[in-house]
Amino acid sequence: MRSSNHLIGVLNFLTFLLSIPILGGGIWLSSRANNTDCLKFLQWPLIIIGISIMVVSLAGFAGACYRNTFLMWVYLFVMFFIIAALLGFIIFAYVVTDKGSGRPVPNRAYSDYYLQDYSGWLKDRVASDSYWRKISSCIRDSKVCAKMGRPFNGGVPETADMFFSRKLSSVESGCCKPPTECGFTYVNETFWTSSGGVVYSTDCYAWNSDQEQLCYSCNSCKAGLLANLRKSWRKVSVINIVILIILVIAYVVGCAAFRNNRRIDNDEPSGEARMTKSQPSRIHL
Repeated sequence: MRSSNHLIGVLNFLTFLLSIPILGGGIWLSSRANNTDCLKFLQWPLIIIGISIMVVSLAGFAGACYRNTFLMWVYLFVMFFIIAALLGFIIFAYVVTDKGSGRPVPNRAYSDYYLQDYSGWLKDRVASDSYWRKISSCIRDSKVCAKMGRPFNGGVPETADMFFSRKLSSVESGCCKPPTECGFTYVNETFWTSSGGVVYSTDCYAWNSDQEQLCYSCNSCKAGLLANLRKSWRKVSVINIVILIILVIAYVVGCAAFRNNRRIDNDEPSGEARMTKSQPSRIHL
């Protein structure tokens, strides 16, 4: 009995520890939302799941220490739904970030990004005009494009060849410069001039070297943000899958230990001698 309680207590402490990286992942996504990802609702399910695991684990730990069957029952009951919610979040994250990646550009270290390479709910939400106005304003306020400059020798901007050899982030490539297919001439990291050639896409018309406009209204900027979100979500999902597997194992072992406690609690005390016959046998001489 005591060993089962110790086992349940250890498992609850383990799940409490596992809530920390889940909560940390949600906080990391929140910091990304305030920086370059700019989608402020995606991190909340993960934060809520992490806090829920933390609180429920503490309740289960208290139930194991004080042999409170009710608290243990609540722990197992609620933890089942938390595991289901975490599984649903992982599936959702993989489904909405299933497609899309950058396209390599000849003689460039960075990739270009195209909105048509993405599909699904997340793409439709990001691409909607009402929602994109808020996102583009967030990207502009993050100063991600202003931070691209690498002046040297007293403020001289880097050359075109130096810029073309840089590995830009998806947001930098999609929002801070025009698409390569436009054929614009490089002046500095965020200032490009038209060469008067053939325009291939609406993004070429949308580009403006005004530092408040740049390519924030371009489809390439939306695609760059989606690529950034995909990268962030996949990193968090890998950690969540590992944690989910450990949680399921701990939950199964916890259920077995809880059933063992209940079985022991329901057993009658042993060692009591009882007569199995109503009358003793007679001895015949």
